Amino acid sequence: MIYLKTEEEIQLIKDSAQVLGKAHAEVANWVKPGVTTGKLDAVAEEYIRDYGGIPSFKGFNKFPASLCISVNEVVVHGIPGSYVLKDGDIVSIDCGVKLNGFHSDSAYTYPVGEVSKQVMDLLTATKKSLYKGIDQAIDGLRIGDIGFAVQDYVEQRGYSVVRELVGHGVGRDLHESPEVPNYGKRGKGIRLREGMVLAIEPMINLGTKTVMQERDGWTIRTTDKKFSAHFEHTVVVRKGKAEILTTFDYIEKVTANTSLMVEVK
Repeated sequence: MIYLKTEEEIQLIKDSAQVLGKAHAEVANWVKPGVTTGKLDAVAEEYIRDYGGIPSFKGFNKFPASLCISVNEVVVHGIPGSYVLKDGDIVSIDCGVKLNGFHSDSAYTYPVGEVSKQVMDLLTATKKSLYKGIDQAIDGLRIGDIGFAVQDYVEQRGYSVVRELVGHGVGRDLHESPEVPNYGKRGKGIRLREGMVLAIEPMINLGTKTVMQERDGWTIRTTDKKFSAHFEHTVVVRKGKAEILTTFDYIEKVTANTSLMVEVK
């Protein structure tokens, strides 16, 4: 069942998203060579709890951490631990916050140190495709319009779209209906209605679209071991133009004029 959110509920999600955005920024301060992914996770959990939130991911289907941290060829659901970031890596940080009974969810992929132009172009295209998808989250359009916009943008640039992993509704539960694929056909799928809150999250690969799951039961990586990028916002469907509830503003205050910045023109 798809739940349309009231304005009061949307505001609660937006409140959650403020804590989430600031938690992301705290983590961004630590994204550099020599830092473990476990340290990033500890920074996020401490910040979220200090500001009255609950890490949405920790314990969700028994996931053991507050962040999904996915490095290089890992697409999503990487488990933080002893891995030490190094120059030339990319690291996707996916985080959710529950506050006052409502979840928000967002992700950002950082270049660590100096990365190649090919990899930086992947990050830029993936981030841009997120906004292409958000532009279609309008009352009266359809889910397929979102997926088509993402897919068309990245495939024209030679990248591939992961099929097995999709966005989703967000609200009182972290994952609600409907599913929001990053591929699709214009005019197909369920009709979007004002008040739907969606996590739109392109997962875009440098090489093949095919992925596999590691033995830990969580980590998803590309089968060809080429890099993958992931950006995500929680948005509400509106008439005329979608409203973005999460924010990258705090992240980008930290990353401005640094090698961590992923610019979209």
